[in-house]
Amino acid sequence: MFTHAEENYLKTIYHLEHELKGEVSTNAIADRMEMKPSSVTDMIQKLADKEVVSYKKYKGAVLTAQGKKVAAAVIRKHRLWEVFLVEKLNFHWDEVHEIAEQLEHIKSDELVTRLDKFLGNPDFDPHGDPIPDKHGNMKRTEKKLLSELNKNQRGICVGVKETTTEYLQYLDKKKISIGTKITVLGKEFFDGSMVILVGRDQFFISNKIAENLYVQTN
Repeated sequence: MFTHAEENYLKTIYHLEHELKGEVSTNAIADRMEMKPSSVTDMIQKLADKEVVSYKKYKGAVLTAQGKKVAAAVIRKHRLWEVFLVEKLNFHWDEVHEIAEQLEHIKSDELVTRLDKFLGNPDFDPHGDPIPDKHGNMKRTEKKLLSELNKNQRGICVGVKETTTEYLQYLDKKKISIGTKITVLGKEFFDGSMVILVGRDQFFISNKIAENLYVQTN
């Protein structure tokens, strides 16, 4: 059994490993979790004692096979609960992250199995993130950031990198959600800002908006 704090650390390391493609420094973990590096080091050592993290001083931490299993299970619960909240309780996609953060720590495997079946075994959550199956496997899709597209290229929104309430509400104002078709009408190569077409509406977006939106171009 793991505490909520330990599960949060494992989940954070899991995400950072995928982003950084390798070992994760204590500073990277501290920045992501808004913790002091010394506190992170203490927790990493505890997790290493439980054999869910492999840690080398001055190099960083990686999850062991067991650590990946635990982290994937937490992520699975989080994303299934997000689907449930949106599809069954009519929460909006900008409202569910904090609630799912609480629900992801429920320990019952049977509840998760029944929840998955009840929802029709979804592959993705409301933000376009893949949901791990009971074995920790995820369905991956080919995607790129909108910021990587050039003028006259088109894509379909398949996910968001940023999930803050403010960002998701901004996308709502622009009528952008999962499945929205987006065409790049113009791009400033100086700062990456764009003019895009969504439906019949044309508008300007900053590079910060574009680099947090995933699209599929095929």
